[in-house]
Amino acid sequence: MVAPVTRLATADDAPRLATMLARAFDDDPVMMWAHPDARRRPRRGAMFFSGRLRSLLPHELCWTTDDLAGAALWAPADAWAAPAAELVRGLPYLSWRRAPVVFYGLGRVEQVHPREPHYYLSVLGVDPARQHAGIGSRLLAPGIDVCDREGVPAYLETGKERNVRFYERHGFRVTREMTLPRGPRVWLMWRDARA
Repeated sequence: MVAPVTRLATADDAPRLATMLARAFDDDPVMMWAHPDARRRPRRGAMFFSGRLRSLLPHELCWTTDDLAGAALWAPADAWAAPAAELVRGLPYLSWRRAPVVFYGLGRVEQVHPREPHYYLSVLGVDPARQHAGIGSRLLAPGIDVCDREGVPAYLETGKERNVRFYERHGFRVTREMTLPRGPRVWLMWRDARA
């Protein structure tokens, strides 16, 4: 099988990428914590990823494959925090019971987000049917190349313990672990730029 070509994602890709990312994150502990209703999670996840794509695509740091099998959504140093408009648009897709704990928990994660300049890997996801074929590594590479070329570190959070080893292979290291309120553990990871 020929490896898919990696390219910058476009606004035209966004609807299909949002749906694909919702599938990729359906079993993610943080997504399950934020959206415990499995029947509603795909739609709510797609709306979340639509918001992330809307905010991050203009920075031209979002990569996908020619067949939209995965996506890596990066934010530059001055745009890592979700804009208020994105948060407001996302409110209807959180259940009213979950919203307070989700905002509190994610706010705690944001409080410890590094303030020094860095690129932020907001989302990396591969369609479940295409996982374990090297697509995630291919999607991660262009962002890491930007970091190394510019001499700027990278940062991410992951809610899946098995992802920690994947990111470590790409030069990230765990700097902190947090447990979300009544929720899963999250690993915060940093990667120094390499010359």
